Amino acid sequence: MLPQIEASLLAVLWLMLPAYIANAFATIPRGRGPPMDFGHVWKRDGRRILGPSKTWSGFLFAGFAAMPFGLLEAWLILLAPPDLAIVPVLAPSVLAAVPLVAVLTFGAMSGDALGSFVKRRLGRTSGTRTLLLDQLPFVLVPIALGFLVYPALFAGVFGHWEAVLWLVVLTLGLHLAFNWIGFKAGLKKVPW
Repeated sequence: MLPQIEASLLAVLWLMLPAYIANAFATIPRGRGPPMDFGHVWKRDGRRILGPSKTWSGFLFAGFAAMPFGLLEAWLILLAPPDLAIVPVLAPSVLAAVPLVAVLTFGAMSGDALGSFVKRRLGRTSGTRTLLLDQLPFVLVPIALGFLVYPALFAGVFGHWEAVLWLVVLTLGLHLAFNWIGFKAGLKKVPW
């Protein structure tokens, strides 16, 4: 049996991996396609609702392209003997995991868009680095949705202080790494 700290790390990474992958994949379409806000401005402040970097192609591509990774996880854990399972079972079958994985991937993309909405209201332009708003909404939205739809699974993973700590560490670290890779690969204009 793994100590609680290591078990929390593996559980958080296992559950949130589809969301992390979706967030990383959003830049692959390179901003092609219509913006999610269709160029509209928020009447209260006259600024774009989300900005030009949030496109439907990025949202849909990332959500769907990350789903196979979550379904692979669901399949792999079902193959493991129960006494060796050190990460949570996502669902009783791969097919039953589809809604959960969709919550994670499209929840991440919705959270990313929510972060952009808040940044625009704060007067921050698209691409401007904003600590915590760049990193946390894309994980907090799928977690909030997960607690609503899959409370037992999410409470089991995030019911310990260690899990919250690992969520912050993993999110900040992976976000930084994926953005740097995306920048070096020419998929992002800025390394953050």
